[in-house]
Amino acid sequence: MAGHSKWAQIKHQKAKNDARKGQIFTKLIREITIAARLGGGDPDLNPRLRLAIEKAKEHNMPKENIEKAIKKGTGELEGVHYMEVTFEGYGPGGVALLIEAVTDNKNRTTGEIRHIFSKYGGNLGNPGSVAWQFEKKGVIQIDKDKIDEDTLLEIALDAGAQDMKTEEDYYEIITTPHDFMKVKQAIEEKNIPIKFADILMIPKNTVKVSEKDAEKLLKLIDALEENDDVQKVHGNYDIPDEIIEKLAS
Repeated sequence: MAGHSKWAQIKHQKAKNDARKGQIFTKLIREITIAARLGGGDPDLNPRLRLAIEKAKEHNMPKENIEKAIKKGTGELEGVHYMEVTFEGYGPGGVALLIEAVTDNKNRTTGEIRHIFSKYGGNLGNPGSVAWQFEKKGVIQIDKDKIDEDTLLEIALDAGAQDMKTEEDYYEIITTPHDFMKVKQAIEEKNIPIKFADILMIPKNTVKVSEKDAEKLLKLIDALEENDDVQKVHGNYDIPDEIIEKLAS
């Protein structure tokens, strides 16, 4: 998960200071709306909604925007009917890509995603073509200087985590989607700062990508993520950190 994780972190940090806040808010509002529609408007009873609200607050979204999005999802306010759509395809270097989108017009979004794949050297595949290569997992990352490994491991396992990995400068906790919020809350209750936390599609195996293909691939991923309908882009690529950092600079 090395390259996938590193690029996700860099994008996450950039998004915090991105001038295109309107686009970020659009994506967050759609996620809040659909989470409320599927699981109800009470974040205490709807983990997906609770996570979406936390992300919105992280990006300083006004409280009234969050409340309005929830009410549109529950039907208390009239709003656009969004649907979740997944796209699958291959990028440069034979990398499998899984794209999660929320849209009010599937045909329009499909056309846009196909165009992006074609423009940046990829191919949009058929449903099921790459999904089997991924597993849905909760991912929580903690900087190493915030807590010692043994203490964090005990907290995480006691709360239901499946595994914990040690990376160069952070610990990465893996959970099932069901236990994700419980583990995250257990860590927060100990006042341990969380670097990154989300539900991701984790690749079962990764593909090593050359620097030449990595540049094309990351341009494709950026273009996909810049589409208003796209919520997340998952890939099974493994790019060395030095290449990731060079291309991100």
